[in-house]
Amino acid sequence: MGPPQGGFGGMGPPERGGLGGSSPRGQHCLHSSTVGHGTDIREYLGPCVFRPGPPAPHGPPSTRTTTRARSIGTVARTTPQKPPQRRVAGSGIIIARPFGIPVYISPYWFIIAGFIVFRYAEDLASTLHGSTRFVVAVAFVVLLYLSVLIHELSHSLVARAYMMPVRRILLYPLGGFSELEQEPPTPWRAFAVSAAGPALSLVLAAVGYGLTRVVSTADTIASTLVFQLMWANLVIGIFNLLPGLPLDGGLMLRAAIWKVTRRPSTATIAAAWAGRVIAVCLVPLIFWLFGEDVLALVLAAVITAFMWSGAGQAIKAARFRERLPALQARRLARKAVSVAASTPLAEAIRRADESQARAVVVVDHEDKPIAILNETAVMATPPQRRPWIEAGSLARTLEPNLVLPADLSGMALLDALRRAPASEYLLVEPSGQVYGVLAARDVDHAFAGV
Repeated sequence: MGPPQGGFGGMGPPERGGLGGSSPRGQHCLHSSTVGHGTDIREYLGPCVFRPGPPAPHGPPSTRTTTRARSIGTVARTTPQKPPQRRVAGSGIIIARPFGIPVYISPYWFIIAGFIVFRYAEDLASTLHGSTRFVVAVAFVVLLYLSVLIHELSHSLVARAYMMPVRRILLYPLGGFSELEQEPPTPWRAFAVSAAGPALSLVLAAVGYGLTRVVSTADTIASTLVFQLMWANLVIGIFNLLPGLPLDGGLMLRAAIWKVTRRPSTATIAAAWAGRVIAVCLVPLIFWLFGEDVLALVLAAVITAFMWSGAGQAIKAARFRERLPALQARRLARKAVSVAASTPLAEAIRRADESQARAVVVVDHEDKPIAILNETAVMATPPQRRPWIEAGSLARTLEPNLVLPADLSGMALLDALRRAPASEYLLVEPSGQVYGVLAARDVDHAFAGV
């Protein structure tokens, strides 16, 4: 089915698209002298044709199927282990900045921490009495998550040693994670960063074992805390060494497979399936170990579900990133027309429609591009007002970071858009000649089909 031809701003018949009209998701087709043409986006996606998926969350019904577009910033943060997902700023309460790395605690942490305190206090009832057992239980939880923080800091500091920036550390109810700005560039560095956490946890367990030989063997507060922390770090270290994503051992396995196959995506999928196998094997092991302890079974089941889900997300992320090179600025470029800033908006729309362009670039008296007409602003302008509004008043000034090479593709394209969030960008050839306009909306829609 061929894409419909469009008018700009809803000036054409109802079934025709135009920037600023009322087709699905507000996606219209800007159709006088052009500043660039290239491949029209309609040859790639169609002006209002998206890949099959759920209907748009707003706007009028359409006979065309759509799918939700992923955000530029979200996808730019994707790693082989972490698929596209929206990261809420902060995502918790910041508690410290060791080595300049912000550490956040999830609000849900307090709920689980409270549960652990009361459960552990009950276990201490036979050896400690009164409020002492609650003080010990609170101290244990604090020291336990301090051990988790040290585990994550080891990942972060090794990553920093390899010149990989660390965005943050998040402590959540079942553990924590270190969020790096980029993926380790080599298998060895990936292995080293992943192995640092379990290695330090096992070192802490060994230190705890040594301390048990120093403190009194009687049922004292110190011996109780040392003994529990020794076992906690031992469990953290061994569990994270299991060779399946999303655990550290899975990342280490991925690095090894990556080294052999030289295909990081293949390595990710293999390590993720190993993680799924481990998750399935954990089910009978959990019942054998915990028997009739309902609460322990529930917690273990949550961990198993976490592993299965994390492995599945890693598989999706790997397949997603394999297709990223197909995301090319040239293929997504919109044909554009050039107008002076004083041109009435209605006239700019008419020229665009006449030239079958989908963007408008504002130029100065030397025909040098200085701004791009904002699609959202045009959509918000009633048709009856357009003859009286100058196009320049609805245009965004072209700052240097809004001018991008037309040859950008894949993650390089996403990184450029992430560094300078905007609705439209000017694409230029290596010679400096204008190629066309790239709309962030089109990139989002392209992701819906990747």
